[in-house]
Amino acid sequence: MYGMLLGLGPGWRVREVRLDMKEKRVDVWVESCEGGVWRCPECKEAGAIYDHGDEQSWRHLDTCQCETYVHARLPRISCKKDGIRQVAAPWAGARSKFTLMMECKVIDTLKECDVTGCCRLTGVSWDQGWNIVEKAVKRGRERKTLRLPERMSIDEKSFAKRHNYETLVCDLDAGTVEYVADDRTQESLEKYFTQFSEEERKQVKAMAMDMWEPYILATKAWIPEAEKKIVFDRYHVIRLVSDAVDKIRRQEHKTLMAQGDERLKGTKYLWLANEENIPEWRHEEFDSVRKLNLRTGKAWAIKEALRNFWHYTYTKCAEKFFNRWYYWATHSRLAPIIKAAKTLKDHLANILTYFKHRITNATAEGLNSKIQMVKEMACGFRNREHYKLAIYFHCGGLDLYPRFQEA
Repeated sequence: MYGMLLGLGPGWRVREVRLDMKEKRVDVWVESCEGGVWRCPECKEAGAIYDHGDEQSWRHLDTCQCETYVHARLPRISCKKDGIRQVAAPWAGARSKFTLMMECKVIDTLKECDVTGCCRLTGVSWDQGWNIVEKAVKRGRERKTLRLPERMSIDEKSFAKRHNYETLVCDLDAGTVEYVADDRTQESLEKYFTQFSEEERKQVKAMAMDMWEPYILATKAWIPEAEKKIVFDRYHVIRLVSDAVDKIRRQEHKTLMAQGDERLKGTKYLWLANEENIPEWRHEEFDSVRKLNLRTGKAWAIKEALRNFWHYTYTKCAEKFFNRWYYWATHSRLAPIIKAAKTLKDHLANILTYFKHRITNATAEGLNSKIQMVKEMACGFRNREHYKLAIYFHCGGLDLYPRFQEA
């Protein structure tokens, strides 16, 4: 039975099985036998058995409620090319303390919870669990073909407090994180682009990003015809104006509170939300405060009007709409709104490219949410490399699992 469960082929047999119910443990001894072809792990050439190495142990999947361990003295062969070499165990990877099946089980568990939770569920130690993460990401990245996505997004994700960021390059079509770099500088992004030839960089069709200058400079320096391919993300465009609305609300609320007027108290998120997303139970409250002659209400109306910009089909029509909106915003006498409108005007060319490529950073924001969940499950990361490995593990679209033929 254990020979079949372990997938033992010719040349291997189960010599002994011991069950210890007191310790809730099963031990299985495997040994080599006649009928096997022993190959050198380096050159894969067949050779004769020279001797056997010391006994090794591997943790296997549990047998019912009992932890199961496989023991074997692996044969060593005399290879004409490489000398004396130890044959690889078909049930486990090189230098692993787990069978391939157990390693797959741990990876499945790690996908659903953090390393600490995985340790409680599978009985492995934290170091062993994290070692499996490192090995899985390493093998996954080695298997994955290095290529530059035709449609990508570039965004940042905070690593820790005090403005520590990671730069994320995402494949919009595959929905995966392709590259993680420290910081959000021009050099961070250029390290990714320099991996590819000029011919490969020409294949890029569109890139969604926010209006962060280092990203713009890196893209223009390395991507041919970048001016036609950069698309400033609609979410960041609207957020720029939303931040202006919030700044006006804070200023006006402070002035009103000094006069004993609490009309704006508790309304922060009503002004920031899209109109259709306001909770039904607060509609009446918001309608009453919106109709008052407040600077915040005027700023909110300008912000909401800009959302219609994205409904256009043709670039020229959208540009005409923006020019009308811009005139209204810059004549509003609301300094934060005027500043935001002028910023958008300066970047209008690559806001209008949306109507050609129709891409946004929505995929990247979705991946950011998943990364945030992973970070919260782990109660944060103190090590940047661990943080990057976790991103690749959960969001890299990698083939993480070991294969039996790689043993």
